[in-house]
Amino acid sequence: MKNVICILVLTLMTIVTFGQNDKNMTEFDANFSHTVFFWLKNPDNQADRTAFETSLRKFLDHSAYAKTQFIGKPPKASRDVVDGSFTYSLIVSFDSAESQQAYQDEAPHKVFIEESSDLWSKVIVYDSTGI
Repeated sequence: MKNVICILVLTLMTIVTFGQNDKNMTEFDANFSHTVFFWLKNPDNQADRTAFETSLRKFLDHSAYAKTQFIGKPPKASRDVVDGSFTYSLIVSFDSAESQQAYQDEAPHKVFIEESSDLWSKVIVYDSTGI
């Protein structure tokens, strides 16, 4: 359990330090975190990857609710506890669960799903509130 907490703290610190772009320099909001893992149907297809990344970035650039925005891909894992089976990850923070729900319902999110859902075979979401 202690190792899991250390990994979570290091991940959060990495996100806060490196997961922000110049256009959207905000601090990670611990009130509500939305973590999404995507498995593309054809992860080795560069056209699919480009289409997915373009659609995801367009969505996040137009979201009125997403604060901290981190798009990731799995690193080369060196430990058994690291799941690198996904193609992309997304970590977004919000002021509240209500803001996260508004994000789910906003037009840019719906456009992203419409544009990209044919590209993925699986999506898993983990939502968390701060303690």
